[in-house]
Amino acid sequence: MNKIIALSVVTSGLLIAGGYKIPEQSLNSMALGSAYVAHTTDADTAYFNPANMSFLDNSLNYLESGITLAHLPSNTFKGVQYLPGIGGVATSSKSETENLPIPYFHYVAPAMGKWRFGLSMTAPGGLTKRWKSPVQKTFAEEFTLENIELNPVLSYKINEKFSVGGGIRLVYSMGKVYSDGNDLGVPFKREMEGDTIEFGYNLALAWKPTSDIAVGITYRSKIDLDEEGEANLYLGNVGQQYDATVSVPLPAALNIGVSKTWNDTLTVEFVYERTFWSAYKTLNFDYDSAIQPGLVSSFDDPKLKDWVDTNTFKFGVTYEMNEKLTLMGGYAYDETPVPTKTLSYELADSDAHVFSGGFKYKQNEQLNWGVAVLYDLKESHTLELGENENGIVGKFTDGGALLITLGISYKF
Repeated sequence: MNKIIALSVVTSGLLIAGGYKIPEQSLNSMALGSAYVAHTTDADTAYFNPANMSFLDNSLNYLESGITLAHLPSNTFKGVQYLPGIGGVATSSKSETENLPIPYFHYVAPAMGKWRFGLSMTAPGGLTKRWKSPVQKTFAEEFTLENIELNPVLSYKINEKFSVGGGIRLVYSMGKVYSDGNDLGVPFKREMEGDTIEFGYNLALAWKPTSDIAVGITYRSKIDLDEEGEANLYLGNVGQQYDATVSVPLPAALNIGVSKTWNDTLTVEFVYERTFWSAYKTLNFDYDSAIQPGLVSSFDDPKLKDWVDTNTFKFGVTYEMNEKLTLMGGYAYDETPVPTKTLSYELADSDAHVFSGGFKYKQNEQLNWGVAVLYDLKESHTLELGENENGIVGKFTDGGALLITLGISYKF
């Protein structure tokens, strides 16, 4: 097993804006709930709106590094799972709790005329979903993804009010998929592990019509992850290995932000995000030879996903209390892309309310440090009989995420 990641790993760990995507990749963005596109002021500008690099102090280097500690509470399910040839199986279970460190780094170089260079290294996924109960592990014993994105960017200052920017996205992802139905009397098992490297791009615009109003627009491209490698599939105690391929669309995302500042102390920003999840229609694996006939319906037949484009509405407030201390807070409403009819255990997702807050302390003219906290509160999701094509009938509750970011920035 060396180079294949099931689509459900990528979508559950890397990109789910409604579930496990982590757009907050800095101290400021975490404290503001990623309502951070128009008014970006530190090294993390390279990631959140590279066009704004043009408006930082031209002579300075900007650095920021930090770590986010992610606590993922259990998903709870109570209901019935309908299985072909078995019928309804009552189940009440919880997924495993996860605790994960997620590092980040940002850099902006001094200006070179009207040009400016920046670089970000982030880990916007790297999450895990595990179930140990017999019903759920039949479909999702473990779905794990670790990924790193390297994003070099440039900005070009057109004039004192307008700048553009953009860059290249280099994504490395590594994951594994395990499922095992033997505890339930279903003699199916799969083991898949692998990695891939893919490329995309991002574009940005910054406009400052007045000294107290800023507008920012960013676009991150769709990336097709064309995975290939090997998969081990088991029927009973007999396993076979195959060369396998799958193509995964990572959807494009558009962010539009507007901010207003009063007296150089209070800034309010609103951000609208549109994620184009409708690119994800089906999950379909291809193998170099015919797989065991008894596994075709589970591991070879195309699986309908039929996801939908989503909206996220973000609101952030920044208040400079004094020369040393800055307070931040945010709220967002985040839609899920997963329709009820195709929801599954590896991503039991629902709409979410996101609350965040934090502070930044100016140690001296060069050094700042701070702490931010974000809580992702998932709405419960009930599936009635006949609504779900995967045979799930019942209610998902809990889940969500608690994130704590420790960050430090330096200018020189």
